[in-house]
Amino acid sequence: MQFNPLEREILDAMLGRRPELESCVPALSALHQSLVSCYNAGGKLLVCGNGGSYADAVHITGELCKSFERVRPIPAQFRERLQGAPFGKELAAHLEAGLAAIPLGVNGSLKTAVENDSPMRDIAFAQEVMALAKPEDIVLGISTSGNADNCVMAMSTANALGAVTAALTGPHGGAMAGIADVAVKAPGEGTKEIQEAHIVLYHTFCALIEVHYFSERR
Repeated sequence: MQFNPLEREILDAMLGRRPELESCVPALSALHQSLVSCYNAGGKLLVCGNGGSYADAVHITGELCKSFERVRPIPAQFRERLQGAPFGKELAAHLEAGLAAIPLGVNGSLKTAVENDSPMRDIAFAQEVMALAKPEDIVLGISTSGNADNCVMAMSTANALGAVTAALTGPHGGAMAGIADVAVKAPGEGTKEIQEAHIVLYHTFCALIEVHYFSERR
């Protein structure tokens, strides 16, 4: 897709800091288009990963569900509906518009129930996708190798449900890139280098989707 001037500014700033990520720009553009389509349709982003990538999944959803770099006013009609409700005036003044995003695996009750009850190992993310994902959603798996079985299962389930799948991986892509609709393959020789690139890339796609809807800087 064509980036608007504010989106292009964010992308150029990323490349100014990390020119080696130029190879990721086409996939970032495809992911951005998928996110725009998702949110225009009232969908949500589901994100999964393990270890540091699990922390990244939580981090991404935190950037999307509230203001990241931009002012996010709530709709005027919603502000009006708050009037007269308990704390309505305060909520109208302080709530921010969100971009719906959920990290998979944070519901310990669900995760441990699946792990205890199912004879199949690593199925917990997939079960959560089965319960939550709709065709208008995106399921993003994060893995430096691209071969995390539980993320592959989640993405397989999402594909069968008709949701868009995306992968944020290392340079080789692995099994996750092979089944993803969009695969962003970060450069790097090892885990720490790939994860450092992941942080830059996901901050960039969070900033891009935010500025698509909200232009005013905080």
